[in-house]
Amino acid sequence: MVTAREFPKTGRHDVWASIIPLEFAIHGAMNAPFPVLRRTILVLILAAAAIYLGLSLYLFTQQRSLLYFPQPMTAGAEASTAPLPGSEANVLFSLRDVEGADALIYFGGNAEDVSRNLPSFSAAFPKHALYLLHYRGYGGSAGEPSEDALFKDALALFDLAHARHGRVIVVGRSLGSGLAVRVASMRPAARLVLVTPYDSIVGIAADLYPALPVNWLMRDKYESWRYAPSVSAPTLIIAAGHDQVIPRESTQLLYTRFRKGVASMTVIADAGHNSVSQDAAYLPLFVDD
Repeated sequence: MVTAREFPKTGRHDVWASIIPLEFAIHGAMNAPFPVLRRTILVLILAAAAIYLGLSLYLFTQQRSLLYFPQPMTAGAEASTAPLPGSEANVLFSLRDVEGADALIYFGGNAEDVSRNLPSFSAAFPKHALYLLHYRGYGGSAGEPSEDALFKDALALFDLAHARHGRVIVVGRSLGSGLAVRVASMRPAARLVLVTPYDSIVGIAADLYPALPVNWLMRDKYESWRYAPSVSAPTLIIAAGHDQVIPRESTQLLYTRFRKGVASMTVIADAGHNSVSQDAAYLPLFVDD
C-alpha cells in the first residue's frame, strides 16, 4: 500500500517560507546606500537560488527513497514463493498454484508485503491460481526498485501466468496500479482492477512541489494516462472515500482516460487509502459476476 510517507511534506509552504523573508529584507535594504543595496539584493538573489537548487537536488537524488519503501517478507512465507524465470535480479513472487483456466496476478503498493495477502486471496478466490509480485528490493527479491525494472518483471509475471492459464485477471493497488495499466495495455488481460489508482505519480508530485520542475527531475513518473487508452480489458477502478494519499481528482482523471465503455468506477465510501482492503466488499470486486 502507499503510505502517507510517499511524498514528504516539503512543498509549497516550506519553499515560500524560506523565500518570503527575503522580500522583507529587500524592503529593509532600500534605505541603505546604493552599493550596499546592490550587494544586499545580490546576496538575497543568490540565497534564493541556492535554496531552490538545493531543493531540486534533494528531490532528484532522493526521489526513489521517497517513493519506494521496501518491506521484508512475512516469516514463513518463503515456502509459498518462487523465482521469476529469466530475471537477472532473482525476483520472487508468491504463488498459490491451481490448475484451470483462471489466474489472478497482483501488483501491490509501495510499502506492502504482498505475501501477507496470500491467505485472504486464497480464501476469496479458491478457483484462481495466484501470482503476487515481490518488487525488487521487497520481500526477498534482490535488486533495487525502479519503474522500468518493475514493469519488466510485471510483464514477465503476466507472460508466465498466461502461458499456464487462459484467463488472467490483473490487479494493481496504488503504486502497482501504474504497472497493471501498462501491462494490460500490452497483454490480453481478461480483466483489470485498479485499487486507489492515480493518473500519474509525477502529477501528484507536481502538486506537492509546485515551485520545482518536477517533470524534469523525476525518473519514475508512472504515467498511467499514457497507457489507459490502449486498454481493452473490462476495467474496474476502486476508489477509497477518504483517500489521504491519492487525490480523488487524480483517480477521476485516470477514469476519463479509458475509452468509452471500458472502465467503471466504484467508491468504498468509508475506507481510507490503507484501510480499503479491510472492507468486506473489497475482494469480491476483483472478479466479475
